[in-house]
Amino acid sequence: MGELSQSWWLLLVRGLAAVVFGVLALIWPGITLLVLVIFFGAYALVSGLFELFAGFRHGTRSRAWLIISGLIGILAGIVALVWPGITSLALLYVVAFWAIFTGVSEIVAGIHLRKLIDNEWMFIVGGALSVIFGVLLLIWPGAGMLSLVWLIGAFVILYGLAMIALSLRVKNFTPRAGVP
Repeated sequence: MGELSQSWWLLLVRGLAAVVFGVLALIWPGITLLVLVIFFGAYALVSGLFELFAGFRHGTRSRAWLIISGLIGILAGIVALVWPGITSLALLYVVAFWAIFTGVSEIVAGIHLRKLIDNEWMFIVGGALSVIFGVLLLIWPGAGMLSLVWLIGAFVILYGLAMIALSLRVKNFTPRAGVP
């Protein structure tokens, strides 16, 4: 568990990047599809790289989930950056499936961490928000890109705040009695 507390800053950077991305999406709601694709691609790539790094860095049972989720994030980011002319509906589905998979992997990681740290629910809340966001995008795909920008902005800010809170909790980690 010491490895997790040493890499607390990875969660903090992911959370801060999410908040910045969310604020940018809300400030410029009339953002073009190309810029939105580039913002999403950059965020997914950075988030995936940090998840992959975290997965290789510590030996928790959720290591495989972090690695898989990181690879999915990297792939989603590359797809968005390589094909910026992607249609809004295709982008919506890429974002939806990425959010669902990332959320499920974070819920699983949070469940595994419940025996090691207090307040693991913050990781689970971040994952649940991600899953809910992805499912809402799949249910209402015709809502349009402006709605997607607002949904992405709100989701990413909430998600980022959950990751920042988790990072601060992990930074101050002290093992429970009886846990190695």
